[in-house]
Amino acid sequence: MDAAFLYFDARHLFRNFTAMTLIEVPIPQDEATYEQISIPTGGSFLWRCDDYPWKRNVWNYHPEIEIHLVRKSNGLAYVGDYIGNFEPGHLSMVGGLLPHNWISLPAPDNVIRNRDIVVQFLPETYLELRSLLPELKELNKLFELAKLGIEFHGETAAQGGAILESMADVNGIERLSKMIELLSLFARSNEVKTLASDHFASLMRRGSQEDILKLETALTFLQDNFLKNPSIGDVAQRVGMSDSTFSRFFKKQTGNSYTDHLITLRLYSAKRLLRDTNVSVTKVCYEAGFSNISNFNRTFLKSTGLRPLAYRKAAKQRV
Repeated sequence: MDAAFLYFDARHLFRNFTAMTLIEVPIPQDEATYEQISIPTGGSFLWRCDDYPWKRNVWNYHPEIEIHLVRKSNGLAYVGDYIGNFEPGHLSMVGGLLPHNWISLPAPDNVIRNRDIVVQFLPETYLELRSLLPELKELNKLFELAKLGIEFHGETAAQGGAILESMADVNGIERLSKMIELLSLFARSNEVKTLASDHFASLMRRGSQEDILKLETALTFLQDNFLKNPSIGDVAQRVGMSDSTFSRFFKKQTGNSYTDHLITLRLYSAKRLLRDTNVSVTKVCYEAGFSNISNFNRTFLKSTGLRPLAYRKAAKQRV
């Protein structure tokens, strides 16, 4: 097993590798899996390139801030109670203890090599230097905003992605200088969107390993079967709950209702069909799992601000 990563149920403790002591903290979102990260000796942050899927691609949280660049594939980003689309070039920053995951849809038959670049670091590593390096005070607002999760757009995403790519072949002070350049870019950018709600980020829920397994089972089943229009009873039966109990459980654990989650998955499928094929809007409606065209048009317009044909035109103009 890779010694840099270890998953376990850590509701009370995490290891502070900077001080090499065990400290007690309240860990929110216990339904997620705790990821223990070891910053490399001689470095202030961890840089790595990840394949997809692999055993560490789970709904997880950790005290480190994570900068995440998706290099390949399309799918859904889960950050707190936020669910949104991602495509190549998607760049985000997730604060400590905020659960997150990026799932490529449809699930690939083969491993997507080097799908992501990930940087992880403890914010205190940089904030504790503010008295010696006053310029680092610019990071205060950025790190506060990251507690909700941030998505970067436009030139910020393009420049940030290029900096992350360039870290692959350097080490030491040169890699650190690129990290400072990246954080400076983020701190001064207006091309940002916050993701999770304040309410979700402030929650301090308690859960159990059994809850984690039930949620993972439900989400995996829905991702694999949402086009078959599964009922809430189909999923509830799989996790050994009544329909009403599962409905409350799903809402509590994800921040979204079962129906809203299904709609998000269907809309993702519809957007992909509109963007990547020339099939009719009516066929898109039914292939994405919607039951009738009027409901599809109404839901799509409410979600995107565009009618399906206008979305298709805009998406093709962008390419």
